[in-house]
Amino acid sequence: MKKLLLSFALSASSFFCAFSQNSNGPIDLETAVKIALENNLSLKRSELNQLSNEATLLQAQGSRLPSFSTGASSGYRWGRSINPVTNLFETQRIGNINVSANSNATLFAGQRITNSVNQAKIDLETGKYTIEATKNNITLNVINLYINIVFNREQAKIAERQLETTKEQLDRTKRLVQAGSLPLADQLDLEAQVATNELEVINAYQSLNLSKLELAQALQIPYSEGFEIVEPKLEINENLIISEDASSIFATAVDKMPEIKAAKTSLESARLGVKIARGQFYPTLGIGANLFSNYVDRAAPGFEPDPLSSQIKNNLSQSVNIQLSIPVFSQFSNKANLQRARVQERLAEVSQQETENQLRQDIETAYNNALAAEQSYQASLSRVKSLEETFRIAQQRFDLGAINSVDFQVSQANFFNAQADLINAKYTYIFRVKVLDFYLGNPINLN
Repeated sequence: MKKLLLSFALSASSFFCAFSQNSNGPIDLETAVKIALENNLSLKRSELNQLSNEATLLQAQGSRLPSFSTGASSGYRWGRSINPVTNLFETQRIGNINVSANSNATLFAGQRITNSVNQAKIDLETGKYTIEATKNNITLNVINLYINIVFNREQAKIAERQLETTKEQLDRTKRLVQAGSLPLADQLDLEAQVATNELEVINAYQSLNLSKLELAQALQIPYSEGFEIVEPKLEINENLIISEDASSIFATAVDKMPEIKAAKTSLESARLGVKIARGQFYPTLGIGANLFSNYVDRAAPGFEPDPLSSQIKNNLSQSVNIQLSIPVFSQFSNKANLQRARVQERLAEVSQQETENQLRQDIETAYNNALAAEQSYQASLSRVKSLEETFRIAQQRFDLGAINSVDFQVSQANFFNAQADLINAKYTYIFRVKVLDFYLGNPINLN
């Protein structure tokens, strides 16, 4: 018992430690994706639906096999009834035991059983592709939220640096105002700018905390202030390029994306549904067999009833029969079923076209966004380099008293805003290119 309790305690401790590590961080991207896949309810629903598809396939395959059932009954009769031993009407109480077994098998049903089995297999395959597509959507969402945290963290750092720079200039300006070298208005302007920068820092950290909350909610784990992520090394290098155009990416993705495969298999399933509906117009041929025996607690006058085993053996009867059912008129139900099956086939064709169109539009949008992000990143690089030099010169001139605090604040704000825009352009460009790689069938990683 002590060993059992110790084992339980260690297992519980390991579970809570793992949960604490996953929920409070720091967690890397791989762990975040794993947690999201484990906890996502939409994915669990798809997996449960897959179990239902497996049960449907099992039932369809079982239709090929003969059915078999057996049973027994026992009871008493009172009043006027026929004695099964003498075949005479009597008014005595008669007790009886009946035993039976029967089996039936379908020999021909217009290929409905075969088509139902094939349809169930295809539906099972469709469910597999649906699960893969759900996992891909979850992964992309987690990566996007993960990058948002990294981006907002950089934004917070920029806001802190801007606040620090403004405070340094305020301290210097106070000394110059006290010495009479600068007017009090310059000090007041910088004090107002410090307050503005402090508000920007607060807003930046609020955005950072909100992005952490969104990721924690996507992972379906409790959020706490200690929730952190492992910051990836997101750098733009020669490997991070747009290697193919949108049409080439689509030609590759249309053969690899699970949502396209799911749409195609759904169309195959709908076409089999039409064949199944047509099979209802064909005759159904089956074979059956039956065993029956009984025991009665009455006998002819002056005799004792035979024992149970003897009566069961002596009264045993067998039968074999062939059943043929020809659908002559089904009140238009078969015709209606066929029409509905054809409609489902057309709907599946439309759904497949919609899925392909959506994929093509997503790729075209992602491609254009990646091109725009690349151009924005290159422009932001040039802008930061230019404004960095402008800010350096403005800082020197401000220290020498050649410009006032307003001009300095404008130069400072332009430089730090350019840095923030560069960070935004950098992470946007990285994510857009990674998305294009995803459509090409490559796994997404941020290293």
